[in-house]
Amino acid sequence: MWAAQALLALIGLSAGTAVAGGLFSFIVELGVVADFADRTHTGDKILFYEDCVALGGITGNILYVFHIGIPLGDALLAVFGILSGIFVGCWAMALAEILNVFPVFIRRVRIVRYLTAFVISMAVGKGAGACLFFFKGW
Repeated sequence: MWAAQALLALIGLSAGTAVAGGLFSFIVELGVVADFADRTHTGDKILFYEDCVALGGITGNILYVFHIGIPLGDALLAVFGILSGIFVGCWAMALAEILNVFPVFIRRVRIVRYLTAFVISMAVGKGAGACLFFFKGW
């Protein structure tokens, strides 16, 4: 019985390591970290940023798998939500930037003159949708 459990643990750990390595290499390949370092003029610290991304993923997985509680409740949850939203938004924008989605879409729809209003309306719509999703129980 213990041999089967050890084998399952080894398979799970190997699969998790492969998936996590693929995700982190995808994030680095998209250039999200490098783009932030370039925009903040801190390119000399890019290896530190990449280590922080990996450490954050590892810590998040440990907290999720082992159901470790974190004190400070709602206050920390709000900070986590904001930081998670920033991360997902930056990741989505990096994907869109690499695929050149927005330039092609803007030319096809001919909204060059209204680009500012278009971007603001997308941001407001995204925020309103998130508020409706998270506050629907109230």
